[in-house]
Amino acid sequence: MQVILLERVAKLGQMGEVVDVKPGYARNYLLPQKKALSASAHNIAQFEAQKAQLEARNLETKTEAGSLADKLDGEQFVVIRQASDSGALYGSVTTRDAADAATEAGFSLDRKQVALTGPIKELGLHSVSISLHPEVEATITLNVARSLEEAELQASGKTIQELAAEEEEAADFEIAELFEDIGSAAAEDADLAESVEEVLPESDENSDET
Repeated sequence: MQVILLERVAKLGQMGEVVDVKPGYARNYLLPQKKALSASAHNIAQFEAQKAQLEARNLETKTEAGSLADKLDGEQFVVIRQASDSGALYGSVTTRDAADAATEAGFSLDRKQVALTGPIKELGLHSVSISLHPEVEATITLNVARSLEEAELQASGKTIQELAAEEEEAADFEIAELFEDIGSAAAEDADLAESVEEVLPESDENSDET
């Protein structure tokens, strides 16, 4: 099926190009999303008559998208989720979650602008592409953590596995110190007992003499 593109479509073509696509792709995506028209003689003529207006509108929206991309690109947003100690989420982070996190921070995003290859199912830092315009993209980072404190540590470059290892090491160190204190106390008790034994015999002898 042939369609005329009303805007740039990745891996397909630029605005005004007539391209061949699968009928299902056209009916289910390109035509409903107003990204293309069927390439009939009437629609091609209509496009040519409105081409200047469409190009001007496209340039305007592209400029607006570019301004937003300059502010959005490189931003990091925290998403709090429950997860196991191994880092696996109890659920997942979706395009809606990404859009909501950015919107709460002051950036108006729609979930359709978020490009995820699949749901995020692990704690950590995840790069996510945002399509602001057919010709403008930005990249954000989702900091998925179990708490704000954990998110701050992840932002500093530590992984959940490293955090767990540090906590385990700290716990082992505390246990080792506890046993060392117990050992020292036991040694002091033993020294005290020896001192008492050394004194007692002398006291007994003196008692016998009197």
